[in-house]
Amino acid sequence: MAERFEGKTPHPSQCATTTAVSYATDITHRYPTFRDEPFKTVHNWLEGRRYDDGADGLWRINDSLYDLEEFVRLHPGGSEWIRLTKGTDITEAFETHHIGQRAEQMLPKFYVRPATQPRNVKLTFHEHGFYRTLKRRIRERLDLVDTAPKAHSRRIVDGLIVAVLITAFLAVRFESFVVGLACAICVNATVIAAHNFMHQRDNWRMYAFNIAFLSFREWRVSHVISHHLYPNSVLDMEISSFEPFLCFMPWADLKNGFQRYGSWVYGPFIYGSIFLSEYLKRLMDSFSQGKNRFHLDDLVPFLMPAFMYATNPERLSVILQMWLFVVLMASFFFGLIGLTAGHHHPKALHSGDLFPQDIDFGLYQMATIVERRGVEGSLLKVLTTFGDHHLHHLFPTLDHAILPQLNGVFLETCKEFGTAKRHSSWFSQYLGQNLQLARVHAKQYQMGGNTNTPRKKL
Repeated sequence: MAERFEGKTPHPSQCATTTAVSYATDITHRYPTFRDEPFKTVHNWLEGRRYDDGADGLWRINDSLYDLEEFVRLHPGGSEWIRLTKGTDITEAFETHHIGQRAEQMLPKFYVRPATQPRNVKLTFHEHGFYRTLKRRIRERLDLVDTAPKAHSRRIVDGLIVAVLITAFLAVRFESFVVGLACAICVNATVIAAHNFMHQRDNWRMYAFNIAFLSFREWRVSHVISHHLYPNSVLDMEISSFEPFLCFMPWADLKNGFQRYGSWVYGPFIYGSIFLSEYLKRLMDSFSQGKNRFHLDDLVPFLMPAFMYATNPERLSVILQMWLFVVLMASFFFGLIGLTAGHHHPKALHSGDLFPQDIDFGLYQMATIVERRGVEGSLLKVLTTFGDHHLHHLFPTLDHAILPQLNGVFLETCKEFGTAKRHSSWFSQYLGQNLQLARVHAKQYQMGGNTNTPRKKL
């Protein structure tokens, strides 16, 4: 498979070390509580973290406990970030969401006591390690960044919303599934582009993420807090949520032959079910737990059919058919693009593979990503295909529009620490995802993002 490196790709001899390296196969000391529950929700994922993180009902950062109760409504990014994470270890979220030093300087005001047990997550943030070093340099560089391109991000999302409405109207007016397909492409692009704003402080464009039954609130847990911070690990909900149908972990006891290879055939049908299944899951969770999991913004998915009806009131049956078609096809495109965006590739590190016990948070992120090539230089392509994946994972709150201005300092730091930004073709990503579904052999992480396959089968 074609693969390209940006930054430094060390010769294998440079990866050798004179001291013994202790290897791990996952980033946690304990297997996550509730991970294997048949009905997986963001709520039982958070509850499992409360069992495992040793935060004692407070907020844990590194080995200290803080009481942020009085700060919830004052949080500049929105109260939900703080409220949802009560009782959990928020070290990774705190590090990646606060590039400036103001939040760190405020922490002592909320200090309660030291934690009584070690952190469950093994990822490290050493002051002179890769991530902290890069973060300092990015912080300094941000003072020189031109923020004007951020307006272009906003215009793209606004334009996509308008395109959804226009194509939705035309699809019903002409009873054309071809136009309906164009509408589905616009819906998918809107959802992915709105993901840029879901990561940021509360803003109205994050609601566009809900246009086809997804919930930005739940995805702030399953995607932002779970996947972004712990990609390809046992804490990654974007892996566990698809099991046992799509099994990306290279665990031989997790998947049989049918799951490994049959998923190549039935996988696309799962893509098409993502949007509706998320909504149905919230309905089932509400009934089974006796708790309302819905908010007013969960009515956003009904704005598109309402607009269809308002502009074509005499064609109700056509509207219902077209709406269902648009949602299913948009979901298919979302799954196709999202699951091949950069993580599920045999060259990307997954739980079960071998990596240094005390791996730096940033180096771990780099090892789990093989980025899709061909979208660089176009903000529209980047926003609608989960582009600039490496930098976005490391600093998710930064608007995609300004990331190219940080690429120089990023690559320079990668070179200094012997790691590399990896790319692969669109076809290679799709093929690689299927090969990853079939993979049951462990690989060993090396500096530079390379992996070696040991002889032993896991």
